[in-house]
Amino acid sequence: MTDFRTLDELEKIDIKNKRVLVRVDLNVPMKGNEVADTTRLKAAERTIKEISDRGGKVVLLSHFGRPKGRDPNQSLRPVAAALARVLGRAVAFASDCIGEVAEKAIAAMKPGDILCLENTRFYAEEEKNDPEFARKLAALGELFVDDAFSVAHRAHASNTGIVSAKPMLAFAGRTMQAELEALGNVLEKPRRPVAAIVGGAKISTKLDLLGNLIEKVDVLIIGGGMANTFLAAQGKGMGKSLCETDLLPTAREIMKAAKQKRREFVLPVDAVVAQKFEANAASRVVDVDHIGADDMMLDIGPKSVGHVVSVLARAKTLVWNGPFGAFEIEPFDNATIEVAEAAAELTEAGKLVTVAGGGDTVAALNAAGVENRLTYVSTAGGAFLEWLEGNPLPGVEALRIK
Repeated sequence: MTDFRTLDELEKIDIKNKRVLVRVDLNVPMKGNEVADTTRLKAAERTIKEISDRGGKVVLLSHFGRPKGRDPNQSLRPVAAALARVLGRAVAFASDCIGEVAEKAIAAMKPGDILCLENTRFYAEEEKNDPEFARKLAALGELFVDDAFSVAHRAHASNTGIVSAKPMLAFAGRTMQAELEALGNVLEKPRRPVAAIVGGAKISTKLDLLGNLIEKVDVLIIGGGMANTFLAAQGKGMGKSLCETDLLPTAREIMKAAKQKRREFVLPVDAVVAQKFEANAASRVVDVDHIGADDMMLDIGPKSVGHVVSVLARAKTLVWNGPFGAFEIEPFDNATIEVAEAAAELTEAGKLVTVAGGGDTVAALNAAGVENRLTYVSTAGGAFLEWLEGNPLPGVEALRIK
């Protein structure tokens, strides 16, 4: 972490009574007026408490939803109340994120107080990374801490513009630090061999990802609907399976590149097929050379699972993005659950460093009940994917020590 200041460096500064702007991700799912999932609130807890406990005035910045202007239905007020329950501490709320309302609320703060400002996206200038809006945000604080890796792929005023708006020390919060360390350990200085599981429906959404991983990993394991396209590129009949026929030449190029770089490229050898895409549909296992004209491949089969598990047993590092099958529907979640269980056992035994991320991946690992048994599970979604693709993340670059 030599490129970034963390809260360890902040400990060298007397922050009592200082206004510390903390960019967090409070963009949580709601059910009515209640927070439906507190994962992101819990992720911010350590950073907030650490600053508060040292007497810093914690001023929280976050976006919420995609409002078109000021929208009371997308206010952060109920989220601030839920955050207070997670923290077990009072969280004050200001009904604006800039101007007189925000300034008065901050002026009333005592050392250790926590204040949540209103949704930054109530201003269109936030997503435009408008310098004047960033200057108004920056004026509210004396130090800046970014703990929102999940929005690091977006260059917005509250996570990038704010850093250049005025001379102000910037630090990575504990969640940001954990993400950067976990991701760096996987692809920048990993224990080898490195395996990558890439699943999901379509190759088209993961071309850059596959291209970057071929450069970095030793074994590439393909699952999900995208495996169908690779199998079809080998000349296998896919029946009525999801298949991007227009990308067969691209799939062949990816496999050729993997071969030239001597990467092991793992595709399914058998499949769970059904003729209806619905829960508990009649299904059977066939090898991938015998998928019928009316069949849909909805999961990888037991031989394929065994092969993947054997690959993981000889790997030292695993990066995982995307499920193996249509995991939302039983029984097509079996392969993802079995591989997840194997990865968890190897990780707990100290034989494998496992970093996973992406929306569907997190949901699948949660369903398998292994999310707390892996080395690191990123809830960042888009930022995690962008990083795997090898793209610089504006929110991370803004924190680099110049």
